Amino acid sequence: MAITQAVCTSFKQEILVEGHNFTGSSDTFKIALYTSSATLSASTTAYSSSNEVSDSGSYSAGGGSLTSVTPTTSGTTAICDFADISFTSATITARGALIYNSTNSNKAVCVLDFGGDKTSTSGTFTIQFPTADASNAILRLA
Repeated sequence: MAITQAVCTSFKQEILVEGHNFTGSSDTFKIALYTSSATLSASTTAYSSSNEVSDSGSYSAGGGSLTSVTPTTSGTTAICDFADISFTSATITARGALIYNSTNSNKAVCVLDFGGDKTSTSGTFTIQFPTADASNAILRLA
């Protein structure tokens, strides 16, 4: 099993046929957390509960909704940023995550590899997104 960080190949094709709407509030994007037993990569096409972390505190199956979906540009690169998200009162051990479009058949957007297990014990598990610029934004189209 392995988690490999990537923008999902299916997402690249889907944005060319208007499969995802990052503007306004028409589509809901979510992030689900996964254990080290998960297999996620560029070939992931949709959210699956297989090897997702267990419900704990404010985390439940399917993960949490992402906010501040703000597509913009940085130089010649299109970028998308999300507000940081926290799951409170949670005991979680996660190796990675999947951002997906719950409005559009749970289609995968991108896989995040945490580089190792990240944990919280009866505390707050926070995903902090990087700076929204051409070199660091979590979702970049150059």
